[in-house]
Amino acid sequence: MVTALPIITDYPILPPMGLLVLLAWRLIRPGYWPVWAGFPLGLVDDIFSGQPFGSAAFLWSVMFVVLETLDRKANTRDYWQDWLIASLAIVFVLISSMMIIDFPANLLRLDILFPQILLSVLLYPFIARLIGSIDDWRISA
Repeated sequence: MVTALPIITDYPILPPMGLLVLLAWRLIRPGYWPVWAGFPLGLVDDIFSGQPFGSAAFLWSVMFVVLETLDRKANTRDYWQDWLIASLAIVFVLISSMMIIDFPANLLRLDILFPQILLSVLLYPFIARLIGSIDDWRISA
């Protein structure tokens, strides 16, 4: 619901916090979320973000299927690989969301997403550390 804050800008700048938290949780605990969980969580994101209804549900579902495929092929991943996977997922979801809104008009305007993508990719390690500490607290309690 961070995107509901009354911040007025000409271009998107706020990172998609729901996506970052979900990515961090999914990459830290691969078996915790089922593959189908991306659909209802994406619908909730569509309601709060103002995107066309079903766009985040579709994109998050695709992202979950790809992450599940990566988890089945790779035995272990390290921190840098998780950051790379999350960065690619963030770029995919943000660019695809922009294309869903208005493909012909936004095809040549991808440069306006650069600050949001950069902020989201740089914020991911902080979110992953926060989610990791919450997960450790959840397991110990």
